[in-house]
Amino acid sequence: MTSKVDNYLKKHTEALVKDVGIEAAAGLCGKSKATLGRYYSADAEHADRFMPIDVVAALEAAARFPHVTAALADLRGITLSYDQERKNSGPGGVNSDVVALSQRFAMLMAEYNQSIQDGRITINEAKRLLNETLAIQKVLIDMKLHLEDEAR
Repeated sequence: MTSKVDNYLKKHTEALVKDVGIEAAAGLCGKSKATLGRYYSADAEHADRFMPIDVVAALEAAARFPHVTAALADLRGITLSYDQERKNSGPGGVNSDVVALSQRFAMLMAEYNQSIQDGRITINEAKRLLNETLAIQKVLIDMKLHLEDEAR
């Protein structure tokens, strides 16, 4: 039986592989697509298999977001921070970040409202809500970077 932590890590491992693309991920880390799939498989026979840290590092270097690193940080209650040279620091400033944050939050609330109408959140609805929360997290990281720039 897998724990909630195991499931959480496997979901973020899957998000990382899908962010990079299964074909590209296999090429980047020298693992087969089947092996990558086993790392995030929910099947009991693969419950104790997790992606090696060197593979995580290689894939996160190519990904738009450090999914596994963020999951590990979340589990420890740690907030991640990127330096200025990272790709998450985009153009714009705090004002545009506030607008983007407002828009993403409105989208999250709309998705939540639609998901909860029948009193139950399905797996697909939960995935959509998770995608919206990850989008908000990315906006908040950009906002933090812009605020750090203005504080200098």
